[in-house]
This record gives sequence, structure tokens and C-alpha cells, in this order.
Amino acid sequence: MEKSNTEFNADELQPPTWLNKVFIEGILSTYENAPDLKVTDLQITPATAQGDHYASIMFRTKVDYSTKKGTFSKSLIIKTMPEEDGHKKDMLSGSHLFATEIGMYCKVLPEFERILQEAGDNTKLFVPCLYHSLKPRQVMIFEDLVPQGYTVIRDGPPTVEDLKLAFYKLAKWHAVSMKFINEQPDFLKEFKYGLFEMPTIHTDPFITNGMTTFIEMLDQVPELRKYKQHFEKIKDSYMQRLKVEMHEYHKYRRNDRQYVLCHGDFHLRNMLFRNNKKKPGTYDDLMLVDFQFCNLCPITVDLTYSIYMLMESEQRCEMGKELINYYFSVLLSTLKNIRYKGELPTEIGLWEQIRRNKYFDFFLISTLLPMMMGIKSNTALMHEVIQNTEARKKTYYQENYLKDVTKLLDNFEKLGYFEDL
Repeated sequence: MEKSNTEFNADELQPPTWLNKVFIEGILSTYENAPDLKVTDLQITPATAQGDHYASIMFRTKVDYSTKKGTFSKSLIIKTMPEEDGHKKDMLSGSHLFATEIGMYCKVLPEFERILQEAGDNTKLFVPCLYHSLKPRQVMIFEDLVPQGYTVIRDGPPTVEDLKLAFYKLAKWHAVSMKFINEQPDFLKEFKYGLFEMPTIHTDPFITNGMTTFIEMLDQVPELRKYKQHFEKIKDSYMQRLKVEMHEYHKYRRNDRQYVLCHGDFHLRNMLFRNNKKKPGTYDDLMLVDFQFCNLCPITVDLTYSIYMLMESEQRCEMGKELINYYFSVLLSTLKNIRYKGELPTEIGLWEQIRRNKYFDFFLISTLLPMMMGIKSNTALMHEVIQNTEARKKTYYQENYLKDVTKLLDNFEKLGYFEDL
């Protein structure tokens, strides 16, 4: 379905001038080893709707071309950085996003798949990258998965079975990363730049004001006011505590905890689901995309993030119990299948580690969850919510957000999250 111009920022709507026939011709002729290749037609459209991606812009190019072998057509996805959006450019300036993603596509994920294949597991973890560059501009090009039947879920919430597809892939990925951490740790050592290494993460008002606004909301809602004291206690220190959690693998590693190469942005818009031809209306595969925040960290990071940013309210208010336990069953079976030599994790140990890393919960519930729920109800709000303080404050009083917060804070209290703050 075509998107209206109002659903995109200028960067997302208007392709850069360098994205033209000459550029695509050079890429395809090299990739297909066909010096005679000529592009005969090129159509460029936005590849994502507003709210799908924040740290990059993407275009879909439909290319008609000819070689000595005949005439062909191919759909490509072009991923690059914004040229016009000043706020986004400032936010991303000096980041390692593209270098991280190139490393994932061209080094890590092919090797992860090889390990799985050696164990008789043909799970696909990524779509091949046709081209990448960091200079003179940051660009990545992939074959488009849409013609292969993959789609982003937009027309309603994902089912539990849909979400299990996501956790199945994540568990496979995490398991292989644990094998590398145990046997070849240097292979992954460069992946240390996650969300909390973004240049402006500790100065952007969107991040720094989240807890203050959350505490103001707790004070305004009578049934939640009792929790205010706990967050008042940590408001000046919780980001530093969270930084310790996030940097645990590189600086504070402990033998009694599990670490993985995480995805770092494990939410629905970073997942493409393949339509099941045998059972219309369902999906039979999923492909994770957008690997710009991949980094070595506690096994809990993707899981906790998913509770707030991926799951629906029903699963979230149960702290993701069913889905995370399913993830663990796939993780454990995969570790055994690929002959992991380290000590196998336990389900009890995983949940203990999730509870210990509670400062990520505090960040997500106070800062990202209200934004996510606000955008989910009205995707046009995305940039207004991120850049406008008053618009952002309104998201803290949404009925659905308050309902979830009430249940989640009750869970925190029962799990002992407010002890020893």
C-alpha cells in the first residue's frame, strides 16, 4: 500500500542525489561480475513508514537492467544516513552504528550461520548484504525481502505464535554468540557500542527528562503515588547504575552471569515475517533486521527490552514469562546441539539475572514505554514526541500506559525491585 507524503520526513521521502542509475549500475555490475550491465529503469520509493526506524533512512529501489545474459529486474533496499534532519544528524554524529551493522552482516552473522549448519541447523539469521561503505557516505544495500513474502506486521498486534518466531531466532543467535564468547572471545570484542554509547544519550532531553516526568506522573495519580519514594531515591543515580549493567561484560564481568551478543533493538519494526502459503493469515518464518546496536552485554538486555518494546500488554504485565521461558528452551537445546563447552544456563538463573538487572526496567518503564505506547496508538506522533517536551509529557497519562504501569509496579514490589535501592 502506498504511503502518503505526510507519513515521512523529508529525508525519508526524497532520495539523496547520489542514489541514481549510475550508482546502482556500478553496484550491480560488481556484485554480479557483469561489466556490461546497464540499468534501463530505476524507481525509488521510501522503504519504511514513519516510526519504523529512527537511526537511519531506507529506500526501496526497483531496478530493471540488462546484461549479455538477458534482461532482469531486482528490488533492493538502500539503507543510509539522513542528510537533512538536523536533530537526527546531531544524535547520530560520531556513532558506530554503520560500522557495527556492517560487521554483523559481513563478519558475524555468516559465521553464526556456519556454526548452526555444522550442527545440522539451517536456520537463516540474516539477508545477504550486496554492498556496503563507510566513506564517502554510509550506505548498505540488500536484496528486498518483500518479494519473497516477508512483511512488517502493521494491521494489528502480533499473536503469541508470531512473537515465538522472534524469540526462536533470538535464542539461536544468542546461543551461538555464547559459544564464541566461551571459545573465541576475540572474534566479537569489537562489538561494544550499544544504545548507551550513542554520543548524546546522556544529554538528550528525551532521555534525561524521562525519570523526572515519570515521577511527576506518579505524584499526580493517587493509586501510584506510593511508588514515588522509590524513584525519588534513584533519580540522580539510576543512569549511572544502568551504565554499569550495560558495560558489565567489558568492565565488571562476573562468572555467575551469562553474556551474549545482543541485538540491542529487539522490537516489532525490526522484524520481517514471512507469509505462510499453506496457512494464509499466519507466518512461517521471521528475519531480524537492523543490527546497529549489537553489542556484548548481559543475556538479560534483549529480553528485558522485549518486555516493554515488543510484547503486548497481556504478556508485558506477566513480565514476559511464557515467551521468555520459550526462548530459554530454544537457547538450551541449541547450546547442546552446537556443543557449547561452557556451563549451561538454568531457567532459574536466567530469571534471577533479569531481576538483578532491574535498572534497565526502571529506564524502560519511565522513558521508552510511554513513548512506544504513544507512537503505537498514533505513528504520526513519533517526531513530535521525541522532540517536543509537552507532547512527550502527555504520553505519561495515556490510559493504556497507566494500566500497564500499575500492574508492572506491583510486580516490581513483589519481586523485591525496590529493596536495597
